[in-house]
Amino acid sequence: MLDQSHRGEELLTDRLSLRRPVPDDIDAIFAIHNDPATCLHNPSDALSKREEATELFQRWDDHWRRRGHGYWVVRRRGSDQALGFCGTKVMDLDGMSVLNLFYRFEVSSWGQGVAGEAATAVVEWMTERVPDLPVIARVRPANTASQRVAVRAGLVRAEHLDTAGEDGLDQIFAKNMPG
Repeated sequence: MLDQSHRGEELLTDRLSLRRPVPDDIDAIFAIHNDPATCLHNPSDALSKREEATELFQRWDDHWRRRGHGYWVVRRRGSDQALGFCGTKVMDLDGMSVLNLFYRFEVSSWGQGVAGEAATAVVEWMTERVPDLPVIARVRPANTASQRVAVRAGLVRAEHLDTAGEDGLDQIFAKNMPG
């Protein structure tokens, strides 16, 4: 799947380039998180002011600085336009540290396999670099597109880990869960 596993802070797939966010990405962070369609299943993630995008970028950047990984900006190869974001952050799930897989893309890229391709690249990269932490995705029951992305990325349904999230039931999909 990956042409090069890692070049600097860039992942390359057949069609996509994923790189660490920089301050110039704040406008794209705002535009994508301000679109009601992209946050339909996770309304608590919606941003209403550009300042919130700046704060979100700073949290993402801090995670990269502390952990050496985080959320990536996803673009088509050869393009500077952000299609969306995909990556992981360390979080607690029932007392266990996990890598939570996140993906959010502009509506114009939906239905083209972009999210699945990006999520697969991120999961492969993270599994190699942080093999001791399971990767999970928290997905709303009604979000069947997100469920397909999680499965394409190699995660399987882990019903026993389902939990209440900020926006309703979090169905858990997982990879590398301990026995």
